Amino acid sequence: MNITSRIKRSVARSKGAVFRPKDFESFGSDASVKRALRELVDTGGLVRLGVGVYAKAKPSVLSGKPIPISPLEVLGPQALQKLGVELRESRQTHDYNTGRSTQVPTGIVVNVGRRRITRRIGFNGKFLQYEHA
Repeated sequence: MNITSRIKRSVARSKGAVFRPKDFESFGSDASVKRALRELVDTGGLVRLGVGVYAKAKPSVLSGKPIPISPLEVLGPQALQKLGVELRESRQTHDYNTGRSTQVPTGIVVNVGRRRITRRIGFNGKFLQYEHA
């Protein structure tokens, strides 16, 4: 069984939806794992959310192209947690939940504290926005 099929089977069995090449390092060398992940992205088994961050994919009902199985609002924070970033509630979400504002928060904003992050995580033109406490 080659690395691509082993990764495909592992992704299908996994309960998580976000993956990094580090998750599959036991399957082979770093270069061969990245090559297999790129092949799975090309065939539609995975979608790329950012540099070194992948998510399970499903075909779109409208276009038939691969899209993530969950919205970016769910997968983005999971990806950041997988990268070791501690997340907090954004200011807009906090104000809405405490009743200080009636405006429903829009966009995908996550509070990363004092941490400096330059990584772009997103899909199809929608990206996470970072807020610093």
